[in-house]
Amino acid sequence: MISRILVTGGLGFIGSHFLDLLLKNEEENVVIVNLDACTYAADISLNKQFEKHSNYKFIKGSITDRALLKELFLEYKFDSVFNFAAETHVDNSISGPGVFVDTNVMGTFSLLEESRLFWEANNLMKISKFLHVSTDEVYGQLGSVGMFTEQTPYAPNSPYSASKASSDFMVRSYHHTYGMNTFITNCSNNFGARQNDEKLIPTIVRKAINGEEIPIYGNGKNIRDWLFVEEHCEAIFEVFKKGNSGESYNIGSYNERTNINIAKEICNVLDESLPKKDGLSYSDQIKFVIDRKGHDFRYAIDASKIKKTIGWSSKKQFKKELKNTIDWYVNKYKI
Repeated sequence: MISRILVTGGLGFIGSHFLDLLLKNEEENVVIVNLDACTYAADISLNKQFEKHSNYKFIKGSITDRALLKELFLEYKFDSVFNFAAETHVDNSISGPGVFVDTNVMGTFSLLEESRLFWEANNLMKISKFLHVSTDEVYGQLGSVGMFTEQTPYAPNSPYSASKASSDFMVRSYHHTYGMNTFITNCSNNFGARQNDEKLIPTIVRKAINGEEIPIYGNGKNIRDWLFVEEHCEAIFEVFKKGNSGESYNIGSYNERTNINIAKEICNVLDESLPKKDGLSYSDQIKFVIDRKGHDFRYAIDASKIKKTIGWSSKKQFKKELKNTIDWYVNKYKI
C-alpha cells in the first residue's frame, strides 16, 4: 500500500525540518503533501529544495478551510497526518488572541473532522494515524524544582498556550470518542536554523551584530529547556512509528538555561567568532525590558517516558549545536 502523508505547516520552523527528515527517509512511492497557509512565519523559498523530490506536493491553504481539506483528502487519500500548523508567538497571542483560536483550535478541529470523515468512509480508521505537535506551555509554569510529566495537569497561562491546550483536548477526544489513532507530542523550546526572526535566539543574534540593544524580559531569570529542532523531528517520527495510540509524549533534552544565560552564551560565541572592532563584548548591549504579561517562570520536560517506551533520547551537544545555530543566523543577518 502506498502511504499518503499530509504535513501541515511544513514551511514553518519545525515543520520544514520534519519535511527534511521525511523526504530523506521515505521511499519515492510515499506521497508527501505539504499544506501551508504561508503566513509571516513561513519560508516559501524552502519549496525549491523540497520540490527536487518527485513525491513532494505543495498546497497553499489553511487548516481552517474545511472545503479544501475535504478536497485534498478525496484527491490524495491520506492515511497519515502530521499537524505542525499553528500560531506560536506568545506576544502576538497577547495582542491579538483571535487568530490563535481560529488556527490552533478551530483549525485542528477541522483537520481532525475531515480526517475522521474520510477514514471512516473508506474503512481506514484502524490503519491511519494523526500526530499532533504541541508544546510544554500547556502545563503552565514550574517553580525552581520539578518537571512536567505526561500526567501534569494542564494550566495554560497565555492565549497561545490556552489555544494549544484546547487543540490537545480535541485530539484526545477524537481518540476516545471515534477510535482515531492519535498521538500528541509536547516539546520544550526548540532552537536551530530557520526559526522566525521574532524568536529569542534569532533576535539576540540579529540585535547583537547590528549594534542594537538586546532586549531581555524582566530580570532574565526565566528558565527554558532547549531542544535542538532536528532531534525534535527525529523524536516525532519515532513516536509516529512506535507510539501507543491515544497517548501523549513529552520531548525534551534536559538543557535548562535562563534567558539571560542564553543571551550571554550567544554573546560569548559572537565575541570569539565575530569580535567587535571596539573590542567590547556584545553582552554590553543586553538591556532588561518590561516583562511580558503572564510570563511563565520555568519550563522543564521529563522525557523519561519516550526514552523508556520508544527508545529515543537527546544525544546532541547543546553548546555545539548552539554554535552552529548562531553561525547560521550570522550568515543570514550579516550585512
